[in-house]
Amino acid sequence: MTDTPLRILLAAPRGFCAGVVRAIDVVEKALQVYGAPVYVRHEIVHNKYVVESLKAKGAIFVEELDDVPNGTAPVIFSAHGVPKSVPAAALQRNLIAIDATCPLVTKVHREAAIHHKRGRTVILIGHKGHPEVEGTVGQLPEGAVVLVETVEDVAALKVADENALAWATQTTLSVDETRDIVAALEQRFPQIVGPHKDDICYATTNRQEAVSAIAPKVDALIVVGSPNSSNSQRLKDVAARSGCKTARLLLRASEIDWAEFDDISTLGITAGASAPEILVEEIIDAFAKRRPIVVETVTTSVEDMFFPLPRELRDAV
Repeated sequence: MTDTPLRILLAAPRGFCAGVVRAIDVVEKALQVYGAPVYVRHEIVHNKYVVESLKAKGAIFVEELDDVPNGTAPVIFSAHGVPKSVPAAALQRNLIAIDATCPLVTKVHREAAIHHKRGRTVILIGHKGHPEVEGTVGQLPEGAVVLVETVEDVAALKVADENALAWATQTTLSVDETRDIVAALEQRFPQIVGPHKDDICYATTNRQEAVSAIAPKVDALIVVGSPNSSNSQRLKDVAARSGCKTARLLLRASEIDWAEFDDISTLGITAGASAPEILVEEIIDAFAKRRPIVVETVTTSVEDMFFPLPRELRDAV
């Protein structure tokens, strides 16, 4: 502990994006309309605090549709999107299905479908096993989407027709990381077609730009978020690449290793798109209990995006 004030640079924007706000609203509105329980396939967003809060209100989280019992309780698909087979199976069972897929993820799904209709193989830049990637791959027949994770994957690609290719990306990737892979694709396949507008969502880009602005100015930086949150992990990576020697991803204040932070003079704090502001405040309060703090907000952009509830829930409301 020390009496020297700690200067905290608070990144803005940070925390919840419009897609996450919408997804959480979907669960809460469904609970109001249908009553508890409502079922949610996979985590509605990648944040344990949010998931536990919704569980306390009556949401039941399941891994697969088979875990949802027959009856009148609705089942909600997470913000990450699902393969086409999932809503088809829900329809077959006459379940009340509510799709909370982020509209920016839906955009990628639609573009992939258009490319497929035009005879192109879709090269998807993303992380294997991530729910969003599984949802996008599952929009098209097997083999129609090929996943690449690295520049090395691009070099090893084997495709049937090099002149009938398109690329798309997972929405929560690092802008810098994706840029290198896209460059490799365009160099190897000059005829490849890209999206009309960047697939990486505005919130991911804005939060990464805010971190890039403060990372060189601080001794350490904390990203508030869950370890299974792709966009939170990318914020930590961006901080490290931008010159911050100590960049840590933490869910709660209880995870702080004080040996890493007690002797610093400046601290950066941001939050992933699925992390609530209450957890940012919790971490700031933890530092304030150990030493005086001075908090400055560094704003690099202002967000005013809003996504309405899914039609099936708007009609029910």
